Amino acid sequence: MMTALQESSEPKRIHPHKFTLWVALGSIVMMFAALTSAYIVKKNQSSWLEFDLPRIFWYSTFTILLSSVTIHLALKAFKAREMSRYRLFITTTAILGVLFILMQWWGFRDLESRHIALTGPKSNSAASFLFVITGLHMVHVLGGVIALLVIFVRAYRVRVKNYSSLPIELVGTYWHFVDALWIYLFIFYNWIG
Repeated sequence: MMTALQESSEPKRIHPHKFTLWVALGSIVMMFAALTSAYIVKKNQSSWLEFDLPRIFWYSTFTILLSSVTIHLALKAFKAREMSRYRLFITTTAILGVLFILMQWWGFRDLESRHIALTGPKSNSAASFLFVITGLHMVHVLGGVIALLVIFVRAYRVRVKNYSSLPIELVGTYWHFVDALWIYLFIFYNWIG
């Protein structure tokens, strides 16, 4: 009786992989906080160029929000061991992630077609900051897409030997994080910065 009581009173420990992920997410938050702070400081210069964000950034925002829903549904299906639904949702999430990256790239091309140079001697700090911050976010989304592709390949194995939901939970947490980060950046670009 005493052993059962002692076991239940011990705090449940976080999995080491989850702890590592949370530490990494904390450092990413600090990096983007520093970049957006520098953006605000630099915006006060007289040479700052004002321009509208590409319209496709609105569509990419919807795309990444939808991908957060699909990764949530994938985890839910995996835990219910509905493998065909899990495969459908994990595939959809990966496709939406790639589509998000492509839309961001098309947004950059739209800016350049409006003669807003992102880099080089003709660039302005405003466009360069947008390119660096959004580009770094795209790199983090690409990392998430790679993790999704690993999960995707595992999902299509003939037999699943291990029904541990830890990998999909980790990828899901990371994916929701890059989604929330983009929402922050999108709001920042449109209304704060």
